[in-house]
Amino acid sequence: MKQIVFNHDNLKEDDIDEVVVRTKGLIINNKDEITLGYSHKTYQFPGGHLEEGETLKDCLIREIKEETGIELEEVTLNPFVKIIYYTKNYRNSGKNRKNEIYYYIIKTNKVFNMDEANLDDLDEWEQDGNYVVKVIPLKNVKKVLVDSIPDNPMNKIIVEEMLNVLDEYERTL
Repeated sequence: MKQIVFNHDNLKEDDIDEVVVRTKGLIINNKDEITLGYSHKTYQFPGGHLEEGETLKDCLIREIKEETGIELEEVTLNPFVKIIYYTKNYRNSGKNRKNEIYYYIIKTNKVFNMDEANLDDLDEWEQDGNYVVKVIPLKNVKKVLVDSIPDNPMNKIIVEEMLNVLDEYERTL
């Protein structure tokens, strides 16, 4: 599994106060379209935080269902890329955070169904941002992401991560 590390603050493991683990999925259908979440003018791969006692795969299955309504019976794949962020004073909390994000490739022709999604389980930020699901042709997704950078200051960081993940996905083809 490829590992990509962002450590602009040059933190060491001993500097870390908390570790947050997430899973995210690249949901790709046989028309070469990718399913993305969209909130606050920011695109995201569907996924979220690992809950206590949960495996990475269980987290992925739960989060995909919550955010897209797509029910994955079985995820047999292993993550293909892991992104690690070291952040000093995360969101002015006084804590240094390490975020570990495990990415999976999910090939499915199941389509998103917001009636089956658990939008009440979305985090407050997603709910406040009028969360929706968008399906974008894979050949256009990088341009869509880059074009979104001016729409929200967070997009500079998020899009950089997403482009790195998409580049790694292309290397698997």
